Amino acid sequence: MLKPEIQKIVKGEVFDDEEILAEYSHDASLFEVRPQLVVFPKDSEDIKSLVKFVAEKKPSEPSISLTVRSAGSDMSGGPLNEGIILDVTKHINGIREIGDSSATVFPGTFYRDFEVETLKHNLILPCYTASKNLCAIGGMIGNNAAGEKSLSYGKMENFIESLKVLFSDGKEYEVSPLTKEELDKKISQNDFEGEIYRKIWDLIQSNQEEIEKNRPHVSKNSAGYYIWNVWSEGDSRGEPLGQVLKGSPREPKEPIFDLTKLIVGSQGTLGIVTEAKLRLVPVKKGSELFAIFLHDLTDLGEIINKILPLKPESIESYDDSTLKLAIEFFPEILKQIKGNALKILWDFLPEAAMIITGGMPKLVVLVEFSGESMQEVESKIEELEKIIAPFNLKTHKARSKEDSEKYWTIRRESFNLLRKHIQGKRTAPFVDDIVVKPEYLPEFLPKMRVILDDYKLTYTINGHAGSGNFHVIPLMDMKDPRNKDVIVEVSEKVYDLVGHYHGSITGEHNDGIIRTPYLGKMFNSRMLEIFQEIKNIFDPQNIFNPGKKVPDSAKATTGTGGTLEYLKNHIVKE
Repeated sequence: MLKPEIQKIVKGEVFDDEEILAEYSHDASLFEVRPQLVVFPKDSEDIKSLVKFVAEKKPSEPSISLTVRSAGSDMSGGPLNEGIILDVTKHINGIREIGDSSATVFPGTFYRDFEVETLKHNLILPCYTASKNLCAIGGMIGNNAAGEKSLSYGKMENFIESLKVLFSDGKEYEVSPLTKEELDKKISQNDFEGEIYRKIWDLIQSNQEEIEKNRPHVSKNSAGYYIWNVWSEGDSRGEPLGQVLKGSPREPKEPIFDLTKLIVGSQGTLGIVTEAKLRLVPVKKGSELFAIFLHDLTDLGEIINKILPLKPESIESYDDSTLKLAIEFFPEILKQIKGNALKILWDFLPEAAMIITGGMPKLVVLVEFSGESMQEVESKIEELEKIIAPFNLKTHKARSKEDSEKYWTIRRESFNLLRKHIQGKRTAPFVDDIVVKPEYLPEFLPKMRVILDDYKLTYTINGHAGSGNFHVIPLMDMKDPRNKDVIVEVSEKVYDLVGHYHGSITGEHNDGIIRTPYLGKMFNSRMLEIFQEIKNIFDPQNIFNPGKKVPDSAKATTGTGGTLEYLKNHIVKE
């Protein structure tokens, strides 16, 4: 029994009772994976002790492993495993300090609590997700989080100044961007840290052509390890839509080697983050929302490409299924919007009249501009109206903050409404995060809908239209055993379609259990080998969250993930 041994080496709580194990067998994904043990480490010293303990046990007990977990809001099965689960939200949370442009924070801190404190300084971490009231900082780092403002600001990787990380030798290291001179000093070290830097540098240098050939050419990607972003010789280092954030650590002035690019988005498979220094941005003084209603998708790509040069903060969207859901459960939507109920109802009248006279739009596109003054924002809106006019579309400029909020609430709450109200079926996120270039959307979206409709799936589509990143959430009766095959078949077809348009199978939600087996749809066999080599360099015993990020990686030690068989076997049955 592991519990007595671990209780001797940690100050935090250790559980192996059925109620706790059942709770930690689930996240927001389709899966159920029962762990051996759940530990609430008190501090980083507890985690060090656990890493050393597992490393010593691994040769005789191949199934033992460590998987760190924060809020459990992941939709990919990322924090699920059969070994020891470390929940950092209970003790390893809070903010160490907030400065003029950054904050140092612990991984178990809920984003909602973090934002309250940063706003007191008129600062924000703008890569927050739609689930910002649920998620925690550790998970945002593990998944390389992004959301509605990522079109302008990019993903979590853009906001990392430094990380404290526990590697598989049981020691804590600070990881931050290095000059070539600083890198050479690291490489010269005769220790585990030096070995990591030396081997990753050699891996990049000896596989430059292969790595570049496999670089995803979309505005966001969370698939695989971001090895193509580690070494910069002066380019924009993967900034979204080619934008370089002025004044940020990412604005290249000299060659930079940045190992945080591998840690962020690695889902805890390379090490455990114990502290993060995050760059923050000032909250802009004015913002305004403009809604565009499309009754077909023919002009979608052209419209988005005409809007992008105006540099909006967001271009978001949701489909007719999401709108119908909001109408069906309108009282709940109303509860979520702060303000006077009668005024909110009044604000919905233009949309109601439009639907009555013109029918339900296929897609609602939300364009938000922010600036240092409302005059600046109004100027952008006027330019947008001129651009949109030739398309002869129904539009609506929000008249107030409450008027804007109604659209954001529909966009953010659709997943929760599905999860709460559809009887006999559950939300089944499995093709929930695809990305293609916006110009391909008029072809791609109808073809994807044909695949989903062929299987008679009920689903909603919403997402980040400006990035070509869409979240598709089907509803399924998981008591029907045939649905396991449906999930695999639909995934195969949708990811083949994504590959045809040179997209990414995941822009934000990461690989986890649900997409790790499909990484071959995006990357060639040599690139998958490079991912395995990265995993081996950081974690030669495969103790950190095995079975994620590298297809079949667990075969070397224990069958805990990375395969379609594992995926099907762990889909929930209720």
